[in-house]
Amino acid sequence: MNNKKYIPRPLYFNKIEPFIGTGLIKVLSGQRRVGKSYVLLQVMDEIRKRDHQATIIYINKEDYRFESIKDHNDLMSYLESPDHYRGSDKGKTYLFIDEVQEINQFELAIRSLLAVDSWDIYITGSNAMLLSGELATQLGGRFIQIRIHALSYPEFLQFHQLHESADAFLLYIRWGGMPHLINLRKDDAVVYEYLRNIHNSIILRDVIARFNIRNVGFLQDLINYLADITGSVLSAKRISDYLKSQKINLTPKLVLEYLTYLESVYLVDRVKRMEVAGKKIFEIGDKFFFEDLGMRHATIPFQQKDIGKALENLVYHHLVINGNQVYVGKHGDREIDFIAIKNEDKTYIQVAYLIADDKTHEREFGNLLAIPDNCTKIVVSMDETATGNYKGIEHLSIRKFLMN
Repeated sequence: MNNKKYIPRPLYFNKIEPFIGTGLIKVLSGQRRVGKSYVLLQVMDEIRKRDHQATIIYINKEDYRFESIKDHNDLMSYLESPDHYRGSDKGKTYLFIDEVQEINQFELAIRSLLAVDSWDIYITGSNAMLLSGELATQLGGRFIQIRIHALSYPEFLQFHQLHESADAFLLYIRWGGMPHLINLRKDDAVVYEYLRNIHNSIILRDVIARFNIRNVGFLQDLINYLADITGSVLSAKRISDYLKSQKINLTPKLVLEYLTYLESVYLVDRVKRMEVAGKKIFEIGDKFFFEDLGMRHATIPFQQKDIGKALENLVYHHLVINGNQVYVGKHGDREIDFIAIKNEDKTYIQVAYLIADDKTHEREFGNLLAIPDNCTKIVVSMDETATGNYKGIEHLSIRKFLMN
């Protein structure tokens, strides 16, 4: 691990840095292979700079050398061994555990370690249900959770050593932002084979095995369906209609459970709808977006006709990376693609492929003009010359928006 090269990701390191050496557990969550391990490596290097005598213990549950650590008892035995723990009188011991959900009842060991001030603990995990449920129950709020995402567009350019351009942007749409792609041959066949392997690992290990899924075929069909309707409202009726069209005998309730499982492993994110005027959150009619477009396109091949769905997914991804709470807006019979809320500031955003005619202009700008408040309003599109202001609404090219 320590010999690996990494490219710093300051967006996440800066969120962790204030908590180094504190009594809070630092939990890094996110989909497999989005780069959680390398953020840990960056933190380790910072700790070594601050404390040359630091004791650092690193456990990677995807490494066969740690196969013997199966539950909390094994973990405690490993940590209390004289080979690893120097004792509380020797200063802090920094513990890093990668993919902690692979250790049964890990939270019991973590709670025990918290009782000793000499431990500073960092863990990563790829299952939101385990991390939020078990930790919240056992630790009573004594942790901070930081979501690690696939590469943003600026990170993608940095990692791949590309200048911002139309070609670089289209490559980002096709391949997405999984960090390891920089180590592979720049070839669609190679890239998508790697992404399909990640997809299969997530489905087999994190969903099918953990949640005891029986209808494996339908689970993959459901993922394909989510990829096909990315950015569209998904209702119980729409699920029911889809089941009927596929001649599948599953209840909508069970399908909703499957959706929750896919969300829990960060393959997709569920976005709720919010009423613009009354701030009401609707309980039905969510949208789903993929954590990474490359993973979507490893599921169903990218086609030019899907460009609108891809752009909407990218805008959502950019907003959450930058710390926004994101909702789909509803204003009367009009839909607002996104309501982004950060530090109590609200922004309304419409996403379009091209503002090519008056009808499109009226739909995208008109939806925002109908909102009777003075919050920031933005239309994002692929128009490279998009600039300026129309009746108080900014019009930005998506490349400029993503670089902001």
